[in-house]
Amino acid sequence: MNGSAEVSAFADRITRTPIVIDEARAADQIETLEKALDGDQELASAAKLLAENDTVRKLAAGAFSGSPYLAGLARRDPKTFAEIVTSDPDDAFSEFSTRLVTEIGDCADMKSAMHALRCYKRATSLLIGLGDLGGVWRTRDVLRKLSMVADEVVQQAVRFLFRRAIEKGEVDAPMPGAGYFVIAMGKLGSFELNYSSDIDLIVFYDKARSGLTEGVEPSKFFVKITRDLVKLLQEYTEDGYVFRTDLRLRPDPGATQIALSAEAALNYYESLGQNWERAALIKARIVAGDFEAGADFLRQISPFVWRRYLDYAAIADIRAMKRKVHAHKGHGTVAVLGHNVKLGRGGIRDIEFFVQTHQLIAGGRNPDLRSRGTIDTLKHLADGEWIRPEVAADLTEVYYFLRRVENVLQMIDDQQTHELPKDEGAFRNVAALCGFDDPDVFAAALLENFKRVEYHYEALFETMPGTGGEEPAFVFRGDEDDPDTLATLEEYGFKNPREAVAVLRAWHSGRYVATRSSQAQERMTEFLPLLLRTLGRTAEPDRALATFDQVLSDLPAGLQLFSAFSRNPSLLRLMADILGTAPRLARIIARRPRLLDAVLDPGFFGAMPTKTIFKELIENALGQSTDYADMLDRARIVGREQAFLIGVRVLSGTITAAQAGSIYAALAEALIESLLKRVEDELAERYGRIPSGRADVLAMGKLGGSEMTASSDLDLIVVYDFESDAGGSDGAKSLSGSEYYTRLTQRLIAALSAPTAEGALYEVDMRLRPSGHQGPVATKLSSFKDYQHSSAWTWERMALTRARVVAGPESLAREIDEAIENVLKSSKDRAAVAEDVRTMREKIEAQKGTEDIWDIKQVRGGLVDLEFITQFLQLVSADEHPQVLDQTTERALQNLQEAGVLSAADAEILIPACRLYHNLTQVLRLCVDEGFRPDEAPQALKELIARAAELGDFRNVEVQLRGTLAEVHRAFDRLVV
Repeated sequence: MNGSAEVSAFADRITRTPIVIDEARAADQIETLEKALDGDQELASAAKLLAENDTVRKLAAGAFSGSPYLAGLARRDPKTFAEIVTSDPDDAFSEFSTRLVTEIGDCADMKSAMHALRCYKRATSLLIGLGDLGGVWRTRDVLRKLSMVADEVVQQAVRFLFRRAIEKGEVDAPMPGAGYFVIAMGKLGSFELNYSSDIDLIVFYDKARSGLTEGVEPSKFFVKITRDLVKLLQEYTEDGYVFRTDLRLRPDPGATQIALSAEAALNYYESLGQNWERAALIKARIVAGDFEAGADFLRQISPFVWRRYLDYAAIADIRAMKRKVHAHKGHGTVAVLGHNVKLGRGGIRDIEFFVQTHQLIAGGRNPDLRSRGTIDTLKHLADGEWIRPEVAADLTEVYYFLRRVENVLQMIDDQQTHELPKDEGAFRNVAALCGFDDPDVFAAALLENFKRVEYHYEALFETMPGTGGEEPAFVFRGDEDDPDTLATLEEYGFKNPREAVAVLRAWHSGRYVATRSSQAQERMTEFLPLLLRTLGRTAEPDRALATFDQVLSDLPAGLQLFSAFSRNPSLLRLMADILGTAPRLARIIARRPRLLDAVLDPGFFGAMPTKTIFKELIENALGQSTDYADMLDRARIVGREQAFLIGVRVLSGTITAAQAGSIYAALAEALIESLLKRVEDELAERYGRIPSGRADVLAMGKLGGSEMTASSDLDLIVVYDFESDAGGSDGAKSLSGSEYYTRLTQRLIAALSAPTAEGALYEVDMRLRPSGHQGPVATKLSSFKDYQHSSAWTWERMALTRARVVAGPESLAREIDEAIENVLKSSKDRAAVAEDVRTMREKIEAQKGTEDIWDIKQVRGGLVDLEFITQFLQLVSADEHPQVLDQTTERALQNLQEAGVLSAADAEILIPACRLYHNLTQVLRLCVDEGFRPDEAPQALKELIARAAELGDFRNVEVQLRGTLAEVHRAFDRLVV
């Protein structure tokens, strides 16, 4: 550019120019435009800029020689062209919108409104077209500005129509839209509109908010408004059109009006909504009318779009849709000439399907994945480790490249086309507009990008376990066993292949409900070869298959689980580990197969679970609740899911059995904290609150000691306090303090233990409260103190050694801790306490005594003896050695040794015993429901037990356990005196 040439803000922003392929045509277009500009004194600066600024002239020459549509816009309205090239492009865009708002406000009839809308569309089309070709805006910004134009047009059209309705006396309500709202779908919904795009809209109305005057029938009124809206947008006049408008994405478009009541739409989505509609609604966005009513509607359909569980059956529908698109359009291979950059293989739609599939799978569990924009979602997928960062970067680069090509295809003649020209001359023109002077280089770039998309797309959709030609042919039908099938099963490691074939034949014959439907049969056929190979790698394939057979027999339906297996071989491997090791977990999965979803989260093998992480997960889940009952369901879902994951981590070796106890306890604490808060809020809605009132949850037993297992119940006491002059609660219906906290406690127990559609969280035991079953379920702090000091039995004071506040105000927790400490540190008669402890142990022995060494809790020398020793020594020595107090058994034993209360010799017996018992108990509670019988146990479970005990071989565990039990029994007799 010459130093003396004219400059402008627009010219300064130009970063590229199209290639001119027809110099004569370019010269003719520039000459025509220059004459128009020279003829108007107001446009002289633009004429001078076009004549003297090389960059602006090259942009105009390339754009107008390659795009008859842009050339026509400039010739028709040289004043707009002049304004564009002499202004800042962002200022010009804003100015065009401001003018439209003013003009629409002055329009008296449909004709003048249609004229204003079309003039606005022409001006912005010329501005955005030149801005795109000149690199003034990035492609992302171009797509957004195209979408903003559509937004503005629809909003102003609706504004005009309702102003007229108010003037006619049809609407009383002054608010815009009066219950009528327009939802943008597709690319408009995601701010990714292309240059000559149709716009996909759905129109609903809320009768309760309509504000229609008496006698105006809502359905007829809103249908007429919508017809007029479509007329304003797409009817062709001497000024052209604004947007072709498609209303067919509404519910059941063949049978419903173009404006539908929100209530009818909600009923449709709840009962008849299809998976393709879920995918479409991901991009739904309110663009015009009553935004508040629209936002409320989108909130209500959110559960339809975003399922709580990973939905693999839906992915089969999405994949089938994509195959139909390819088959219908004839785009089975990647090509260049004539290839459809949107719908063809490796095209824009493949990228969108790639993204939406991940959203449908996991958006219900991960709100971050609920973004509308394709590129934003790719980033969220990479941030959440659902895809690799390089995949996101690759697809982002290709997406913007193809979207720019798509825009160029459409701005040539303002046609809604996505196909690259088959004619070489026309293809060369597209290449030139895209800045390529060599069409072969452009073709190579296109082909490379198509193949990059195809690679990532195939990895998601087309690679399926068990469908390759290398798989053996399994035959399970007919009365006779297929010799090749028997041989393959034997090769896989099955000791009794004929029995395995009988089991598999039963599945294929539909003997179980889970395997009866044709879809379930198809999914099962897909994953069966991999399942058999995976089971064959377990220690006992026949036992693992039998366990899986039991799982199938209990399943109410199989499609969801089978679809998950088909899509995720890792799930099958996990399932094989569980089948071979943990029959209890296998039965849990049979009842609730969606628990497996959580294992697919990329964060599963990440950071060690902590209470903070659990609280975040729980609050996120409960925060999406629609009401109290839904909140309870969500608490159970997230609680069961996380407990299941802890167990899977133990099986996989991600955490040790020793770590599991405190992690289970952290989960329980986080759930109690979150549920206590919501129970308090729910109670307050009805009864208000107690002024100055406070309530804490005191954990005892395994939770108090942070030694929970997969099957532990919760031993809890609720302690409350309030000032004596507080009176009753301050709600519309008042309750006394004791009655208020009794109801709070009852609600908390129900929140934790009551069965809902999602089951229960925990069994809750309140027997450790003062006076046991006879006492109130909640205890006032003063009563708690009095009882513990003057009336508590020895066993109750032993239980206090494990007491720990897990929820409620910190101020009250400090007072409770002080009260407990005072009780435990008070002087006690050692002989009297020892006699009480021995008497208790004898009673337990009489009621629950056993010789089974694997009943580690009750067998003599087992956990009861170990805990009684620890609690007894703390009780009788805490007055002189307060440092011995700790809720966790192992740490208490260590404290007792350090204080000199426990000899080094006894510590060398009891501390290793404590670790051994807890490690074995964790594994047994996780893997088996009832008593452990070594002769019947899976070999894999025995190996897990040996690993948890750090003894290498199961026989060593049995020897070590027997010896330890005997030593702890002798220690009890020696120390509890």
